[in-house]
Amino acid sequence: MESAEKVTVAYFFTIARKTILFAFLSMAIDRMRSRKFTGISFSKLLGTGSGQTFTPSDAVLTRWGMVVVIDKNRLQAFDQSSIISNWRKRSTSEFRAVLSPLSSHGLWAKKNPFDFITPASSADVQIAAITRARIKWNKNFIFWKSVPPVVIDLHSNPGLIAAIGIGEAPIGLQGTFSLWKSASALRDFAYKGQAHQVAIKQTEEIGWYSEELFARFEVLELRGEITTQPHK
Repeated sequence: MESAEKVTVAYFFTIARKTILFAFLSMAIDRMRSRKFTGISFSKLLGTGSGQTFTPSDAVLTRWGMVVVIDKNRLQAFDQSSIISNWRKRSTSEFRAVLSPLSSHGLWAKKNPFDFITPASSADVQIAAITRARIKWNKNFIFWKSVPPVVIDLHSNPGLIAAIGIGEAPIGLQGTFSLWKSASALRDFAYKGQAHQVAIKQTEEIGWYSEELFARFEVLELRGEITTQPHK
């Protein structure tokens, strides 16, 4: 039997401060509910940050997200499910990106959820990138001190549309979700940016991570706008 075509979907919801308790409760409840949803093979509920320093002080309690890998024919059902509608009813803004993985290296929770690689489009389309790392506890402070030059380089890049911090916990599990104008813009940042090259070298020398993943996606569909700096 031929397996169903899969897509990766990223949601980010901005909520009012009065509904933060709902967000904390849903992070626990929806983690289990989404994993049991028919067609989903991978699901992570995420807190977000401003992406300015990638330290705990970046945390934004009024924006929350999730990343799921789902059978494409089940996407509409999930989008209309109570999991999403409960967030939608309480959100002041919603962003959804439907993505098709182009490359994925590394592991997230001991697996590569984006290993169903698809051929790249001939056009230089918008690209999304997800990075995720499990930082060794004894390396957190070294990591935080080393990040700022990379952040400045990232946010000043003319090819960047938006970038936010994402994480499954305030400390130790951190990453980014970013949108780029083109694949070439992302490549220039990754391989030509001086600060990023230094960070790559430090990663090899210091060994910050016990687990890391970098995935690049073609953007199939965007709905709404991603708020890079919502109220904390």
